[in-house]
Amino acid sequence: MTGPDVQLPRNVFYFEVLLNLSLLIDVLSAAFLNRMPDDLTDSSKLALNFIAVAMTLGFFQLIWLAAHRRKNWARMVLLAAMMLSVGSIITSVGETGFQFSTFIDVISTALTALGLSFSFTGDAQDWFRQPER
Repeated sequence: MTGPDVQLPRNVFYFEVLLNLSLLIDVLSAAFLNRMPDDLTDSSKLALNFIAVAMTLGFFQLIWLAAHRRKNWARMVLLAAMMLSVGSIITSVGETGFQFSTFIDVISTALTALGLSFSFTGDAQDWFRQPER
């Protein structure tokens, strides 16, 4: 367990900050960009918003588990989610072209990719090889 006496390695710190920044961008874009289809019922919109909030909280938890509890599986889940995001962006651009919301998604995914790259390089490599303290 990390505590006041355990310092996060620099690359793990960058990983955590960049992925949390990416999630913050996602939350803000969801709040200000209406991406819901018009033909959904109010209850369907509510359910989709609830799922989005639950997933966001889950991603925050995964980032924390990877950064502070050295859980490599959480880092791999985040990597898989990023790959799904890249696929989603490519599909979206193919169907509707490059729009402002797509640009926001690209920025968010780029931050995630940069953060994940920090988690696999430098002093982060030893961090994830060592057991949790």
